[in-house]
Amino acid sequence: MGDKIIKLSRLNQPIHTSIQLASSKSESNRSLIIQALSKEAIKLHNLSEARDTQTMMRLLKSEEQELNVLDAGTTMRFLLAYCSVARPGRVLRGTPRMHERPVKLLVDALSQLGASVQYLQNEGYPPVQVDGLTEGQKQAEVSIRGDVSSQYISALLMIAPTLPKGLKLTLEGKVGSRPYIAMTLGLMRRFGIQYDWNENIITIAPQEYKAGSYTIESDWSGASYWYSLIALADNAEVKLLGLRKDSLQGDIAIVEIMDKLGVSSTFDSEGVLLQKKEAVEELAYDFTHCPDLAQTVAVTCAAKGIPCTMMGLESLYIKETDRVAALREELSKIGASLLEDEDTWELKPGVNPKEIDQVQIDTYEDHRMAMAFAPLAALMDVVIEDPDVVVKSYPGFWVDLAKAGLHQEITEV
Repeated sequence: MGDKIIKLSRLNQPIHTSIQLASSKSESNRSLIIQALSKEAIKLHNLSEARDTQTMMRLLKSEEQELNVLDAGTTMRFLLAYCSVARPGRVLRGTPRMHERPVKLLVDALSQLGASVQYLQNEGYPPVQVDGLTEGQKQAEVSIRGDVSSQYISALLMIAPTLPKGLKLTLEGKVGSRPYIAMTLGLMRRFGIQYDWNENIITIAPQEYKAGSYTIESDWSGASYWYSLIALADNAEVKLLGLRKDSLQGDIAIVEIMDKLGVSSTFDSEGVLLQKKEAVEELAYDFTHCPDLAQTVAVTCAAKGIPCTMMGLESLYIKETDRVAALREELSKIGASLLEDEDTWELKPGVNPKEIDQVQIDTYEDHRMAMAFAPLAALMDVVIEDPDVVVKSYPGFWVDLAKAGLHQEITEV
């Protein structure tokens, strides 16, 4: 448990508001690496205030030999590749949990390219000493599993144009989080990079990033919690500002999912209007390409009494926490179960959540656990442990919920 709890009182009024959503940390972090790799000036607007992005900005400017990424997995993976080509002689480390999150596949790929990376504690995990391409690029062709973390793939793609021989990257097997790879390539293309993506092979020739400017879109992952709140509330309508119908972000999949769970989306030049509609009686969805939505959807289905067959949750085991185990434990508090059967997880709702007066949620040092369960306040009092964990991706989350009329009490514990 953290040193605070926040209590959200059960919603007792309609919601009619507009919210300026936090910026996407996924777009921000990729754009910052591209900016750092570019010899020409790239101007970025609306960068995320999330701690992960602020950490990335700070470390890219740092002249220190040791770089501490805290608990930012994306920052660790992206900087590992970046330092291999642009800032050799650095040590990358983080929190104890960060030192349990694997980097072996990325290190192996970088080693094949010719980079020198040494593990300083446990084989396959941070902290690492990155000494870069000390003897030049050994080869241009590298293979990497596509089903573990798209962050490894994005890290390699962003440095590819700067490599003397370029890169031919083969993605082996099933490719997860494909939209995140497409986002990376889309941002690279905005700054002049040409590439070829043919089936599971991505080829990028040596070339230079071009000058330009880019405004970071609002965060579709952050939008998902508002969709959940609308789905669970009796009377609600919210306009989310800064979102685009032609988004590069894979988590725009929440539009399709929540259309089934009782929320319609109407886009205009400002963003998207969320309104209530009828929901389906059961749901099946493959989260392979949008794993960060799984917690939100699981809580929404459990609270609405909608059985859900979930696929593609494999990557959740190596996130900020074991998200499958954390979900299973916290969902049980509202009477729901999450049962695994080979490559499928069956979510079965239990008691009517409206019959529960209050639930207390452990966040497991995971920002998405806090935000995924907060919408339960549409149905009951909700106590969230360690509420400050949201600073990782959506620092203004509780403030925005207050704007929507959710009464809050913060208590030191």
